[in-house]
Amino acid sequence: MASRAPTSTNKRVAATSTARRQLVYEVISGGSGLLLALFMWGHVVLVGSILTGERGFDWLATMLEDYYIAQPTVLVIFSLFLIHAAFAARKIPAQLRERKRILQLAKGLNRSGREKVATRTEYSPFRPHVESLLWIWQVRTGMVILVLGSFHLILLATDILTPLFGTGAGIDAATSVERVSAGLWLPYAVLLLCVEFHASIGLYRLAIKWGADLWMSRKTMHRVEQIIFWVVLGLGGVTLIVLAGWMDPPLAFLLDGAST
Repeated sequence: MASRAPTSTNKRVAATSTARRQLVYEVISGGSGLLLALFMWGHVVLVGSILTGERGFDWLATMLEDYYIAQPTVLVIFSLFLIHAAFAARKIPAQLRERKRILQLAKGLNRSGREKVATRTEYSPFRPHVESLLWIWQVRTGMVILVLGSFHLILLATDILTPLFGTGAGIDAATSVERVSAGLWLPYAVLLLCVEFHASIGLYRLAIKWGADLWMSRKTMHRVEQIIFWVVLGLGGVTLIVLAGWMDPPLAFLLDGAST
């Protein structure tokens, strides 16, 4: 019995150490995700300045660059992006066999709730497990964001820090409109949809994970998440349409009487 005690103690110590390490990973993953989500909402609002026309967009971009707000921000966000991707990726199945099982699970969850069972109720075990489906789609959108988001951040950093794609370093409306209208509207549309879905669901799941459902029902939180999703997606969609040149800036009249 005496020889078993140290082994049992070592196991408890190892389990405690593992639990603490996983908690730290969870805090880093959730914290970085929260900061990225808040930034993305702000980013959508700032890019939405194109709704006031090229003049409003250029004024805001120039102000952020002249006061050296944009330059460090893009570096910090890119670092957060990589950190979040690294720590969140630990939950993604690494082996092909595990990923196939995830696909099978997704298909099963998608079909659940459609069985023709006469006695089924809204509390039936055949009811789809919505939150499991949300997690699966969060993983899928995360993979898309990793590719398209990296491209966008690198392009943004190149614009802000170098004069590689323009007459000088910095973002300007003319170059942005030209790029988007030339075909970047498609990957940006996919990125917008994936980012807003990923961020909204991520914050919803983060709130539940840290006990927000103790003082607010999940149904209410889900409604709040949906409102945020559609509002931000709508603003981002209109902004993208203007950048693509398919619609004139609807708020340009706000700056018509402003001095140059």
